Amino acid sequence: MSATVLSGKELAAAVRADVAERTARLVAEGRPPRLVVVTATDDDASAWYVRSIVRASANVGLVGDVVDLGADAAPEAISARLAELGADPGVHAIMLQTPLPGSTALEEMASSIPFEKDVDGANPLSLGRLASGLPAFAPATAEAVVALLDHHRVGLEGAEVAVVGRSNVVGKPLAHLLLDRNATVTVCHSRSKDLASVTARADVVVAAVGRAGLITTEHVRPGAIVIDVGTNPTADGGLVGDVDASVAARARAVTPVPGGVGPVTTALLLRHAIEAAEHS
Repeated sequence: MSATVLSGKELAAAVRADVAERTARLVAEGRPPRLVVVTATDDDASAWYVRSIVRASANVGLVGDVVDLGADAAPEAISARLAELGADPGVHAIMLQTPLPGSTALEEMASSIPFEKDVDGANPLSLGRLASGLPAFAPATAEAVVALLDHHRVGLEGAEVAVVGRSNVVGKPLAHLLLDRNATVTVCHSRSKDLASVTARADVVVAAVGRAGLITTEHVRPGAIVIDVGTNPTADGGLVGDVDASVAARARAVTPVPGGVGPVTTALLLRHAIEAAEHS
């Protein structure tokens, strides 16, 4: 029997509708919310994602602007521009798009974004506040995983969850979000011994590594829920996740790629932006 598909499209649509209503209210009050995406890359995939954010912003009434600093931007220039935007009362939400030039570190640059405007949780201060239970925006992708599980009524209290990947964008913040929901969380990574023995005992497996087909049937116990965060480009221009297609015959439910975590991530980014504007 094939696994149930946990689509994110219905949830994303509901979030966008809520954001559109709240945005209209702020616009009527003369406080149009503004999201600024800062880029410093000529990466085609990144450019496509930024365009999708701007388009999604327009669809809900948000002002979505792009500040393109160029693929050769110096770290000092990126940091200074972020600080300038952070001090601008007309800018309510800021996102720094990756990749960045050379060895420029996202965490160092994002430190210049005030945590109140850091709608994708890139500032290390945001992650620290999240871990401490203080108000902060979680990275939208990490929050999307929990939101999708909630939407499909997957219980997290007492559940054993294996998160494969320890990035600051997904793995680490997701672990904190899951712990807040009283799940028992194991974070796996490239140095984990016998990955399959850890993931195969979990009620929920989250794959967030960026390696196509990493999670196979040996990694998943019968009846598990599998959340695929991976977005790996294929030769024909498509996308595949980190979870092999064979897992659908073993798991109780899986998220599709595309159409699962992705649309929820973008919708939550917009919700973060309107929340930042409402509290400005």
